[in-house]
Amino acid sequence: MTPRNAHPQPQVLLMVPTSEGVGLTSASLGLIQALDTIGLKAGFLKPFRQDELNGPGPDRSTALVGTTLGLRPPPPLAQAHMERLLRQDRLDVLMEQVIDLHDQAMESHDGSRPDLIVVEGLVPTSHGTYATSLNAQLAHALNARIILVGSGDMHDPQALAEQLDMHARAFGGVGSTRTLGCILMRMRNLPDPEKAPALAPGTASKTLDDELLAELRRYSPALATDRFHLIGVVPYNPALVAPRVLDVARALGAEFLNEGDAASRRVLSTSLCARSAANALHAFRPGSLIVTSGDRDDIVLASALATMNGVPMAGVLLTNGFMPNDSMVEMCRPALKTGMPVLAVDTDSFTTAKHLAAMGNDIPMDDLERAEQVTRFVAGYIDLEWLKDHLSRGYARRLSPSAFRHQLVKLAQQADKRIILPEGSEPRTVEAAAICQRRGIARCVLLARREEVEEVARNRGIELPDDLEIIDPDRIRARYVAPMVERRSGKLNALTAEAQLQDSVVLGTMMLALDEVDGLVSGAVHTTANTVRPAFQLIKSAPDYRLVSSIFFMLLPEQVVVYGDCAVNPDPDAEALAEIALQSARSAQAFGIEPRVAMISYSTGESGSGADVEKVRAATRLAQQQAPELPIDGPLQYDAAAIGSVGRQKAPDSPVAGRATVFVFPDLNTGNTTYKAVQRSARVVSVGPMLQGLNKPVNDLSRGALVDDIVFTIALTAIQAAQRD
Repeated sequence: MTPRNAHPQPQVLLMVPTSEGVGLTSASLGLIQALDTIGLKAGFLKPFRQDELNGPGPDRSTALVGTTLGLRPPPPLAQAHMERLLRQDRLDVLMEQVIDLHDQAMESHDGSRPDLIVVEGLVPTSHGTYATSLNAQLAHALNARIILVGSGDMHDPQALAEQLDMHARAFGGVGSTRTLGCILMRMRNLPDPEKAPALAPGTASKTLDDELLAELRRYSPALATDRFHLIGVVPYNPALVAPRVLDVARALGAEFLNEGDAASRRVLSTSLCARSAANALHAFRPGSLIVTSGDRDDIVLASALATMNGVPMAGVLLTNGFMPNDSMVEMCRPALKTGMPVLAVDTDSFTTAKHLAAMGNDIPMDDLERAEQVTRFVAGYIDLEWLKDHLSRGYARRLSPSAFRHQLVKLAQQADKRIILPEGSEPRTVEAAAICQRRGIARCVLLARREEVEEVARNRGIELPDDLEIIDPDRIRARYVAPMVERRSGKLNALTAEAQLQDSVVLGTMMLALDEVDGLVSGAVHTTANTVRPAFQLIKSAPDYRLVSSIFFMLLPEQVVVYGDCAVNPDPDAEALAEIALQSARSAQAFGIEPRVAMISYSTGESGSGADVEKVRAATRLAQQQAPELPIDGPLQYDAAAIGSVGRQKAPDSPVAGRATVFVFPDLNTGNTTYKAVQRSARVVSVGPMLQGLNKPVNDLSRGALVDDIVFTIALTAIQAAQRD
């Protein structure tokens, strides 16, 4: 099976809005278009729908990206579904679903993989108080780099600087390697607004305003960093936020008296005409929507006359529920024939004007002309060269816990393996087997009497899938006596073999040894020794290895790392420790984790001495000689291996320090203690131990394992079996 990282994973850019109405979707459209002009293909994903912003119907952002750019992004998760999972404290499940959407977004229209994915974050609203925290979780789950999307006024740079600084804090601050910079949309009062580029991508990529950057840095020194950049400064352009008359009619629920060119005429300004026509002549200008009471015949006639004189007004909106009489309509008919829209509402003029002012600037899904104009305009203000140069620097790729869990399930489903569960009537195991069977993670085999399993299912409310296989050990045990004696020739006879086969773990291991199943998971009630000893005796180690070791996948908040060996070898010598390091690195790579191996000790580099440090030093040299292509370094203290600032200080020339993904401990005492301390104190989920080095996959469970732990261990085992194939 091909490991997940056999192909480079597309980078993810998370667009994080600082408030409502900043033009988030416009920024995403422009960025994707701009990247395309420099040869970078981008996909798009909006993970969560926000009903209060979108309204009824399909998701607007997803639809606009599809029609404007020809992509096929997946539909977002429903807001009600998202909020239900948040209330149930099932954030991990929600993030796994986001990872699934991300994988769908990687499938572009021509089947090739994009270079990166642009993800639209949640907009903070009065309804969605969770937006900031959920955007931070998105960044972790997708291992995304952050582009803030804001808006403001050059006359108030302090407010803008504080806004950017505050929102960046959720992602480590503006100086974090995760935070790329910002795109400022609809900026007003720029020093030189006349230098707007033509509506063509890339024509103004170098016109970013140094004066604005200097002002922002005055009010927020945190912005004065090489890592945070003004990726785009897009000036306010009223023509690009102008709705069609059709959009006004939809927003107000207006009735068309004459639809005319309502689908193409745009409202550049609104004029409330309560005075006589003679005193309102200034209102009759191109793009103006005249709002007046339906009984103001003078304003209606003046609008018709202006239209006949060639003034391309947007239209006339009549209020108060008054309608012109037939004679007035006939008088205005020549103007109506030019396509001038006329619409009517029942509300009074003042209320109607308030409703117009409250209309949002969002691009309607069917306004392709405006979407294309906005896309080209925004693309023209993106600093493409800087962005292209910085997308590949200074950011270590990590596999997030959500991505890891999603990947386990997906790869296990593809593997379609038969996994034996010797503890077949143990309640957590029964529930995990039912879940795995329903989701297609594995074809599980419960080794237990059917009536015992069914009683457990009734007591716990578990619905057993019809195709879940249950085998009574008493009915099959006898046929494994002879094969077991043959396998352990000279060490067992028929009587002792039959006695040992009373242990369901031994029986399950024999089924695995004879290739009747593909893998074994045990340990919910048995000790590690009970699970591992039969595997050593009957399965034995793989030809390339002289020992069997174990790893845990530690699901830290921002990434998944590997700990080894924390369960099997009490005090490995240097040769064994080197082999554990190589086994662990290969296991990490097989599960999508880029291996950077740290050989852990109480000393870093040459600073310490003693037999324990020398063992780690010798093991490091052996591992480096056997796998020169792998980044392996040691001895390293844990903090030097895991923390960037400490690694740079203690081991500045190390390719691993501060970036380790595989931690190899010098002995079982250190490894087991560390894994349990991290797991319990930091409330970190650990998956494993996964045994490595065996001919066939056998995996042990912690006796305190949760149902989810068992599900993921079954998935691990299925994937190992597929990799063995």
